[in-house]
Amino acid sequence: MLRFFSIDQGVITETEPAADMPLATAIKNAHWIDTINPTEEERQALASTLNITLPGADDVEEIEASSRCFIDHEGLHVHALFMSPNEGRFNTVTVACLLQDNCLLTIRDDELADFRLLRLRARKGQVACDNPKQLLVTLFDQKVENHADMLEDMHHQLEKLSAYVLEEDDSDLEEAVSRISRLEDNNGKVRLCLMDTRRNISFLLRHLGAPTEDRESLREIVLDIDTLMSHCTFLFDKVNFLMDSTQGFINIEQNQIIKTFSIASVVFLPPTVVASIYGMNFNSMPELQWAWGYPFAIGIMLLSGFAPYLFFKHKGWL
Repeated sequence: MLRFFSIDQGVITETEPAADMPLATAIKNAHWIDTINPTEEERQALASTLNITLPGADDVEEIEASSRCFIDHEGLHVHALFMSPNEGRFNTVTVACLLQDNCLLTIRDDELADFRLLRLRARKGQVACDNPKQLLVTLFDQKVENHADMLEDMHHQLEKLSAYVLEEDDSDLEEAVSRISRLEDNNGKVRLCLMDTRRNISFLLRHLGAPTEDRESLREIVLDIDTLMSHCTFLFDKVNFLMDSTQGFINIEQNQIIKTFSIASVVFLPPTVVASIYGMNFNSMPELQWAWGYPFAIGIMLLSGFAPYLFFKHKGWL
C-alpha cells in the first residue's frame, strides 16, 4: 500500500491520485510517500521512479550504526525503531526512511500509531511543513511525544498495580507478577527506542544540513529524550521495588503455609507416639486388662495434642 502526501502552502496534506493516473506520476508529484508492506509492482515503481534500491527485511534490521544511518547517491538513509502496541505488550518495528531533495520515503511492514496519528493530523491540516526535511524532523518529534504518552500511561498502570499489591488483602500475586513483568518489558522497549532515536537525531544534526530552526527543533527533541530516559530509569526502579515487594508477599504466604504444616506435624506427633505404644502386642501390658484403659489412652492422646497447641498459642507463634 502506498499513501501519498504533498506540501501545499506550508502544510502537509494527503493526496489521492486519480484512478487513471500512472503510479510513476503519483510518485513524482508526492513530497512524502508512506509505504506499508508494498507489493512487488509498487516496489518496482518506486525503485525505477526514484532511482533507488529498496532495502530488504534483513537490511532494515541491521543493528550496526553504519547500516542504520548513512548517506549515498540515493539520499539520506535512517532506519528507526518505532513502537507497535500489541495486546498489552509493545513490539519494536524498524522503519526505513529515505530522504531525497524533494521527497521523503518511509518503508514499513506494519501499521503504527505514530504514522496513523501524523496522517490524521495531516488530514486536518495540523502539520506545518515547508520541505521533506522538516517533515522528517516532525516525524521524530511525533515519535518522541508518543513515547512520552506511553511512559505516562505505564506510570499510571504502575500506580494502580502498586495499590493492588500493597493495599488489597485479596490480591492475586501471581497475576501481579505477570503484569509487573509486562510493564518492565514495555519500559525496556521504550528505552531502546529512545536510545535509537537519539542516535538517529545525532546523525541528522551532523548530516541533514537543515536550517537553524530545524536544528534547534532536533536539539529540543534530544533534550526531551534525555528527560524521558530519566523517567525510564525511575520506572525501572519502581518496577524492581514492586517486584521485590510482590515476591516478598509470596514468600510470606508460602512460609505461613509451611509454618502451618510444621505446627500440625508437631501437634499430631505426641498422639501418634501414644497410639504407637498402645498398638504394641505384648502380653505384659497392664493397661490391656484395665476397664478404663481405652478412655485413658484416648485422654492421653488428646492431652498430648492440645499441650503443644496451647504452648504455641502462648508463645504467639499461631
